Amino acid sequence: MNNLILIGFMGTGKSTVGEALARRLNWPLLDLDQLIREREQRSIPDIFATDGEAYFRSVETKLLQESLQPGRRVITTGGGVVLRPENVAAMLAGGVVIALKATPEEIIRRVSGDAQRPLLRGNVEQRVHQLLAERAGMYDFAPLQIETTGRPVAEIVDEIIARLVDQADFWRK
Repeated sequence: MNNLILIGFMGTGKSTVGEALARRLNWPLLDLDQLIREREQRSIPDIFATDGEAYFRSVETKLLQESLQPGRRVITTGGGVVLRPENVAAMLAGGVVIALKATPEEIIRRVSGDAQRPLLRGNVEQRVHQLLAERAGMYDFAPLQIETTGRPVAEIVDEIIARLVDQADFWRK
C-alpha cells in the first residue's frame, strides 16, 4: 500500500499541498472532506449544526476506511481525523502518513474569514490556540513531519518527494 495520507491541523495546507502532490505524481486525489460533503449532500457546517460533531466523526471514520484501499493515491484528511484512535491505526496501516505543520500565527492567518470551519465559531485566534492545545502531540505519530509556514507549495511537494525517495521500499510496492 503506497497511499500518501496528509494530516495536520486545519490551515496547515493539506488540501493545497495534496492537490499539488497528486498532480506532480500523477496519482488520484481523494479529499476526505469533499467525500463527506458528497456522501451527505450538504456542507460540513450543516452536518455539525444538524447532527453534531460525533455524527460527523462517524461518517469521517467510515469514509476514511473506505478510502484506504491498496493503491497509489494522495488522501487529504480533515484536521480532526486524528481524534479517533481507530483512524490513526487505519492510516498507519493504509499508507505513508505525512503531517503538515504550521505556526499558530500562520494557521490563524490562513483560516481567518473561512466560514466553512464549524470548530472556529467565535474568536478565531482564541479557538485556534485552544484546539492546538487540545490536540498537542496528536499528529506526531506520522513518520514524515513537514513545516509549511512561509514556504511555497512547490517547495513543500519537493521536500515530500525527496524524503519519500529515501524510503526505497515505498516505491517498490
